[in-house]
Amino acid sequence: MTQTEQKELVAATAIDTLIKNKKIFSGMKIGLGTGSTAVPAVKHLAKRIADGTLKDIKAVVTSFGTQNLCEELEIPVYSMNDKIIGGHLDLAIDGADEVDPDNNVIKGGGAALLREKIVAYNAEQFVIVADSTKIVDSLGTKFRLPVEIIGEARVPVTKALEALGAECVLREGVKKCGPVITDNGNQILDILWKEPVNPCMMEDKINSIVGVVEVGFFTKNKPIVFTMNSDCNVIQR
Repeated sequence: MTQTEQKELVAATAIDTLIKNKKIFSGMKIGLGTGSTAVPAVKHLAKRIADGTLKDIKAVVTSFGTQNLCEELEIPVYSMNDKIIGGHLDLAIDGADEVDPDNNVIKGGGAALLREKIVAYNAEQFVIVADSTKIVDSLGTKFRLPVEIIGEARVPVTKALEALGAECVLREGVKKCGPVITDNGNQILDILWKEPVNPCMMEDKINSIVGVVEVGFFTKNKPIVFTMNSDCNVIQR
């Protein structure tokens, strides 16, 4: 089974399982994430709206890309600030770049980590859909951890992260001269550790650095994770 096929199967199974277990039901306020695994989840959710299984779903999205997809699929999109949302979601569904044995997560490979965290940390329940390649023993030693920063603070933030033992690289744009600019007008430092770190402690340490907007460690609202085992069966953990 290809990685793309895994993502589609995990996403579809997750949505249908959540509906069956009444974790998704009509009238819910749902956060919808960004990335190559979140997209099939959004598409499958749209199928269940179209066939009448779900009604009156209100979505809050984490990026312009997901907003465009929801508009195309006719899923109503709101802001976290809209009165109908009231700053709180029933559920958030997203992909991940890495997931460790404790269901701590790295997100932000698509540079949407700030909005993704706003959505995830203001949801009653957080759900991750991930293909088997995203399951790791420790976070941040193979996939670079994204840190969204204020551009003016790039040098002092880099020095502070290096003091924590991280190797830092400014994320450069593709088909664009210069750094990636996030949906919020900020820049991204991608960092890597040679040795495993405690993601719960490091989330707080990195967020305490002046000039950091948000870090891609997600440890404070532990998700339900849907992934695939070695037998190509979707499992929930």
